[in-house]
Formats: sequence, structure tokens, C-alpha cells
Amino acid sequence: GSYVEIGKIDLSKSEPNRDFGRGFYVTNIREQAEFWAKRKGRRHGTEGAVTEYTFFENAFTEYDLNVLRFDAYSERWLDFVVTNRLNDSRENVHDYDIVEGPVADDDIATRIVFYIGGGVSKADFLEELKFKRSASHQIALCTKRSLQMIRKSFNRVDLNKMTIDDAVVQSLVADLNMSDEQAVDAYFHSETYGGLIDETTGLCLKSWREIYEMLKKELNVS
Repeated sequence: GSYVEIGKIDLSKSEPNRDFGRGFYVTNIREQAEFWAKRKGRRHGTEGAVTEYTFFENAFTEYDLNVLRFDAYSERWLDFVVTNRLNDSRENVHDYDIVEGPVADDDIATRIVFYIGGGVSKADFLEELKFKRSASHQIALCTKRSLQMIRKSFNRVDLNKMTIDDAVVQSLVADLNMSDEQAVDAYFHSETYGGLIDETTGLCLKSWREIYEMLKKELNVS
């Protein structure tokens, strides 16, 4: 949920002091996304918008991604959130690609400020969290590589891009003797891929072979 529909995801615009650090945040609770859309819309003078994605949950198990997951509020969750909310720098204080867990909503965020200031002990705060019953959920995609785990609602362009992704990565493995991990890293960290996910470039309408040739030139290989 945001004040406008999301086109290109730009991690450089991620804000500091968020629960799980700088990243692109999504949720599997639509009502939560709609709430944030309305809230952010009011701040920017718009109606707000919800952008829907497909998230590939095999990101948690089948890819070499550094993942942290919290099933519920806990001391570990609290320590992690406090560390991130105190970090004002442009770099995250953790090296996770993806972080999933509950949200520090307005009430909890206010108590966190109180806790940081010494107004409540950790033991008392954790006791309060036990009675937090409202459902909340967020996934923070913190690295460019993690963004390959989501796709905007499917249409012809999205399906074409998925075909390009698979074909280019497999070609890197076959032609350049890269491992799967090396190929994924080379492709998804490239300027070529950055242009591909920018809808204004029109690259997603090109064939995968054209994209592959562009990537090889960028990598300086033939």
C-alpha cells in the first residue's frame, strides 16, 4: 500500500528506521495494505493505491538467500526491530536478503520509543507483547537479488520477462560455465537487468537473446 501504484522498485529510496531495516515492504494481508494505502494517500493528497505481487515462497527454501523469519512477537524480534529503528545510516546493520515477521504498529512503535528511553523494562514490554492479538504481517525485501522473488500481477509483459530471466540465467550457466548461483548474481545485479525491470525502457518487450547479448557486452564476454 502506498500513495501511488508502484512501477519500478528502487531500493535506493528505502527509508531508514524501519522494523527490518531499509527495504521494499509487502504484506500477505490485503486489509493491511489497503490501510497503508489510505493512510499514505491522505498524507500526499491522493486516494492511495495497492500494488499486488506474486511472491514465490520457495525463496525461503530453494534459493541461496539469507533469510530471517519471525513467527510471532518475541524478545528476538524486539531486539532486531530496536536495532533497525535506531539505525539512521544508508546501509542496513544486517545482511539478510529477506526478513519476514509481524509489524510494530503505532501502539507498539510508541512503546518501543518508551522502551528505548528507559520508560519500560524489557521484561514488562515482552509481557505486553503476549497480549498483542491483532494479526499483522510484513516481508522486507532488502537486496536487489531478493526482488527476483516477486512479480507484479501477471500480464503479457510479466510473463515475457519471466521467460527472459530463465533463458538468460541458463545461458550464462551453459555458455560461460557459471554455477547457478554465479549466474543469478551476475544477471540480477547487472545494469541490463536494471533496465529490464524499468517499464519505461521497453526492454521487456525484446527477445531474451537480445537481452542476453546486451548482458554479455556489459560483462565484457563474447
